[in-house]
Amino acid sequence: MKFDQLIKRINELSRKSKTTGLSEEEKREQAELRNEYRALVVGNLSSQLDSMKIKYPDGSIKDVKKKD
Repeated sequence: MKFDQLIKRINELSRKSKTTGLSEEEKREQAELRNEYRALVVGNLSSQLDSMKIKYPDGSIKDVKKKD
């Protein structure tokens, strides 16, 4: 499922849960979609951190994610 579609469906289920409530199947779907969303966000953040570098005034460059 595309990211935009994923967010749209999560929001639809959230609105429905506040108005009419969700069936057990919809509750399971909502939980699965939220887990998928969470995994995508964590993966994206991890990927961004892997590619970030800090350049210090002395000219040295270090990866953000590496620990000394």
